[in-house]
Amino acid sequence: MDNAAYSFDKYKEDNIRAIDARFEAQKIAFAPMTFQAIRAMIELGLLNIIEDSGDDGIGVKALAEKTGLTEYGVGVLCEMALGMNVIRVTKDSTCQKDEKYVLGKTGWFLLNDTLTKVNFNFTNDICYKGAFKLKDSVLSGKPEGLKEFSDKWTVIYEGLSQLDERSKKSWFEFDHFYSDIAFPTALPIVFGSNPPKSLVDIGGNTAKWSITCCRYNPDVKVTIVDLPGQTAVAEKNAAEAGFADRIGTCSGNVLSEETRLPANADAYWMSQFLDCFSLKQVTKIAKKVYEAASKDSRVYVLEPLWDKQKFEGNSYSVMATSLYFTCMANGNSKMYRFEELRDAIEASGFRLADAHHDLGSNAYSLLEFRK
Repeated sequence: MDNAAYSFDKYKEDNIRAIDARFEAQKIAFAPMTFQAIRAMIELGLLNIIEDSGDDGIGVKALAEKTGLTEYGVGVLCEMALGMNVIRVTKDSTCQKDEKYVLGKTGWFLLNDTLTKVNFNFTNDICYKGAFKLKDSVLSGKPEGLKEFSDKWTVIYEGLSQLDERSKKSWFEFDHFYSDIAFPTALPIVFGSNPPKSLVDIGGNTAKWSITCCRYNPDVKVTIVDLPGQTAVAEKNAAEAGFADRIGTCSGNVLSEETRLPANADAYWMSQFLDCFSLKQVTKIAKKVYEAASKDSRVYVLEPLWDKQKFEGNSYSVMATSLYFTCMANGNSKMYRFEELRDAIEASGFRLADAHHDLGSNAYSLLEFRK
C-alpha cells in the first residue's frame, strides 16, 4: 500500500558549514529583489537572447543593442543573475571588458522546465504582492493578501472567473499542471476491473477530469459539484467537448448545510480539492460524502502530499504552496502530509482501502476510501 518512503533525517541534522548557511541566509534576505531581477530578465528577453547565443556567449553591450536597454540596466540584471548561477561567463572571458555570458543550468530550467515556469508565473501573478500580508494572515486566519485582488472576496475561489486574464492564466496553469500530470496514471486505477458508471467530481473546476473520464470510458456519467461560477464554466467546456449529455453539474458550496451531494454514486472523486480546506473542514466534507455514498461506493482523493515526494525540489514546491493558501486562498488550509489527511478523512467514518503513491512526475498520491 505505502510504496513511497520519505526520510525526515535531513531535518534532524544541521551539517551545513557556517559560511554556506550564511550564504543561504543572504538568499532569503534578498529574495524579493532577486526574484524580480529574474522576472525582468525573462520579460525583457535577456535570458532568451543569452540562451540563443550558445557557447559563444554575449556581452552587455550587445545585449543592450539587441533589447534597446541601457548598458547600466543590462549590467545590474546580469550581475545579479551571475550571482544566482542563472548565467555564467564563458571560459575564454578574461576581464570585464570582454566578459560574455552564457546560460547556466539554473537559467535553463527557468526558461524551459514547465514545473519551474508554472511556479514562477503563479508566484508573480497571484502571490507576490499579497505575500507581504502573510504575517497578518497567520495572525487573523484569513487570506489578507487576497485584498490585492478584491476586498469583497472571502476566498480566492469566489473570484477566479473575475481575475484579469494574465492572473487567471497563471492560476489555472498552476492548478492544472499539478493535477493533470497524474491523470494518465490515475485513470487505469479508477476504471480498473470494476469501472464506475456514475462518478461525482467534487470541486470539478473546469471539468478537465470529467471530460478526461468520458473520453477514457464510454459508459461513465459524471456530475460536477462546485461553486456556481465554476459549474457554469464546466458546463460550457463539457458541451464544447461533446459531453453535455454525460456531464451534469450540481452548484453549491460544499461546506453549506443546504448543499447535498448526489447519492449512491459508484465513485466520488476529489482532485487537489481537500487541500483547499482546513482539517476540520476536510472531515466535514468527508462526512457529507459518507452520507451520500452507498456501502459499495469508492472515494478517491488525489493530492500531492509533501512527505511522499520523490525529489527534494518537489517537496519544497509543495511546502511553499501552503503559503499561498495562507495569505491568498483561504487563510486556513495547506498541502498536507499523508497521515494528517488520511486521519481527517477517516474521522468521518471512512477507512483507507488503498494508497497509490508516485503518480506522475510530481509524485501524486491517489487514496481510495470505503465505508
